Amino acid sequence: MSALDAVGGYTVLDALGRPDALDGAAAGVDVLVIATPDAEVAGVAAAVVPVEGTVVLHLSGSLGLGVLARHPRRGSLHPLVPLPNAEVGSVRLRSGVTFAVAGDPLARRLAHDLGGRPVVVADDDRPNYHAAATIAANHLVALLGQVERVAATAGLPLSAFAGLVHAAADDALALGPHHALTGPAVRGDWTTIDRHRSVLGTMPGARHELAAYDAMVVLARRLSMETPHLDLQTAFGFDGDVLDGRSVGDRPVGQVA
Repeated sequence: MSALDAVGGYTVLDALGRPDALDGAAAGVDVLVIATPDAEVAGVAAAVVPVEGTVVLHLSGSLGLGVLARHPRRGSLHPLVPLPNAEVGSVRLRSGVTFAVAGDPLARRLAHDLGGRPVVVADDDRPNYHAAATIAANHLVALLGQVERVAATAGLPLSAFAGLVHAAADDALALGPHHALTGPAVRGDWTTIDRHRSVLGTMPGARHELAAYDAMVVLARRLSMETPHLDLQTAFGFDGDVLDGRSVGDRPVGQVA
């Protein structure tokens, strides 16, 4: 909510937490924002007595509007940006990011007031949308965790690869993933890939390191061919868990007036 404070035009009231009574949370405010973990949104919304004219918003990317069903004006506002803490989040929310919105038009207005780009995501599309968001953020970070582990075996820190990571991401966004893709999987250089797999096979947790690497080789080959439905055995020599014939081994409720 500090992001709205910073843009001006809003009066942000103190947040309510677990010890507080929630039944009157929608009274006397224009907007009630439910900023709890996803599993708690429905319970919090049900505990709040509906107030005609008050918009109740949740910030979940995976949930639809059904969890707010008892409230006559309801919506969702989900920022497509990591928010690791309040200080960083306040800045990032005002940096021109995309917001997935649904329901009451006020959700779109809040996105605009924060300087963002609102896109409407319907309830039926929420699982697809959230899966893409999870891959874009969480899975990317997990992949960089593998980069860090493998780089350490060569005596290098993750930071040595920062330029490569940033340039690859920039190219993918500017040119499209297909045209940005480089590397041995694109060229079909299985000799180099074999050398990579040999190194990964000596690491702690080798089975998981190999499984992650092999999965990304398959995705890279698929992307290079731009084929949406693949016969994996024909395209890559990949069948099940075998690649090329080798085994793979508490946030508060905030009120905004």
